[in-house]
Amino acid sequence: MVSPLNESRSRREFFGLSAKFGVAAGLAATLAACAPKSGDAPKTDSKGAAPAAGSANKDGKISAAISYELGTNGYDPMTTTSALTIAANWHTMEGLTEIDPVSRETYAALAKELPKADSTSVDVALRDDAKFSDGTPVTADDVVFSFERVMNPENKSLYVAFIPFIEKVAKKDDKTVTFTLKYPTGVFADRLAVVKVVPKALVEKDAKAFDANPVGTGPFKMSDNGASSKKVVFERNDLYNGSKPALVKSMEWQIIPDASTRTNAMQSNTVQAIDSVPYLSIDQLKATSTVESVQGFGLLFAMFNNSKDNPFGDVRNRQAFMYAIDMDKVINTGLLGQAEAATSFLQTSHPDYKKASTVYSLDAEKAKKLFAETGLKKFRMLCTDHDWVKKCTPIIQESLKAVGMEVEFEQKKSSDVYNTIDGKPEAYDVVIAPGDPSVFGNDPDLLMSWWYAGDTWTDSRMHWKGTESYTEAQKLLAEGLQATDKAKQKESWDKMFNLLSDNIPLYPLFHRKTPTAWDSKTLVDFKPISLTGLSFLSVGSTK
Repeated sequence: MVSPLNESRSRREFFGLSAKFGVAAGLAATLAACAPKSGDAPKTDSKGAAPAAGSANKDGKISAAISYELGTNGYDPMTTTSALTIAANWHTMEGLTEIDPVSRETYAALAKELPKADSTSVDVALRDDAKFSDGTPVTADDVVFSFERVMNPENKSLYVAFIPFIEKVAKKDDKTVTFTLKYPTGVFADRLAVVKVVPKALVEKDAKAFDANPVGTGPFKMSDNGASSKKVVFERNDLYNGSKPALVKSMEWQIIPDASTRTNAMQSNTVQAIDSVPYLSIDQLKATSTVESVQGFGLLFAMFNNSKDNPFGDVRNRQAFMYAIDMDKVINTGLLGQAEAATSFLQTSHPDYKKASTVYSLDAEKAKKLFAETGLKKFRMLCTDHDWVKKCTPIIQESLKAVGMEVEFEQKKSSDVYNTIDGKPEAYDVVIAPGDPSVFGNDPDLLMSWWYAGDTWTDSRMHWKGTESYTEAQKLLAEGLQATDKAKQKESWDKMFNLLSDNIPLYPLFHRKTPTAWDSKTLVDFKPISLTGLSFLSVGSTK
């Protein structure tokens, strides 16, 4: 077994990449500024029943509008970090395993069955007769190539951060690969999903062409990448033989970042679904569409400067800050109820949720008492300027003023916030910002390690590294990652939740819901998701 200290060092190096790419904050920023009120119901008929979709047309078409731009890179799953391209790749690419965007459950995709890593050598067999959409058979060479290019430091792939336990990948035979691991881990099957299998010959021949027009093994294949047309067009991949087939012949996503234009497209029946529903369009859309928000992990957090020379190096000030906030008012006024106050690091709907040992809710007297003990009367609060964050931070400031705090308040673009504070312990006291690494995976280790394992966050930003609680956190993270027994794994994670709630170096204020609108009369078996994007896996259309 790898020692916790050595493992934590490895993880710090890997997760330092997350800060460089800034993906979690970037994806969170693409979420809409607004969301529907909790409990918005689908439009009903005269008897109060939701309208039923008709029979699916196997040669039908799905049309949607998506709010995300293409971004600066293409579709290559080794490098892409754009919300749009990641969502597109759900439909055209596969890993050995995949995580269902709706249920968040891991299932065997290109792997014949879900693998288990109960030793340091794991064989994974490929799905029988799997082919890329160009007709080329999928081989073990393609799988080895796909992992090696992600793990090659020269390629600077973000996704290597999520598979630190893989030592090497080798071909056993044409349809089987062998993973050599640094240690067994219970999250092996979940993490394989971050590496999509690509055709070796095609990528080696012209990597740039593949980036623009990728070839995968998913249920759809792309026929227009949207670069010039502002429409991403997909066709059914008739060679797909996995568990989530395309139920329509074609699919078109209009790229419409403007909220009002996207809403009008939905209201006029130009499209059958839109993401990122804005508050101001809810009443309009409820008249003709189904509108629903799904609780997810995406959060707004408070990050404290844990330096010994900073007042928030004293845990009493961190706790007082949390007790001072009227979270019900923040959520109900700032987000119209579209969030859940944090009672642990995870949201209550997460399968590994456990209520933390310390839960923060408004307790003004306790906040005043703790602030009085430390003598703190004034501090700086730096916040990102995402539209929905701007609706919340003034209420947070008001709560702090109500317990006697003088708050020097400043709002900046996300990139400017981190440029201001990175490596500069004198630059801030408290940062309020969003994040959502759940777009990459759903296991607690990944979600916690995003912030608490990387040097950029723990050292350069929150200045928590070197403290007693930091050292204990690295030990618990290592134990959880190396556990193959679910009970022991969960025990380590639960202890970590408690440690974070008690010490709060960085901690969620609330977890957001994600809003979607769709035409339930023409889309068959469509379900909204808690992530950025839309999923049409195993969804039919009457059109």
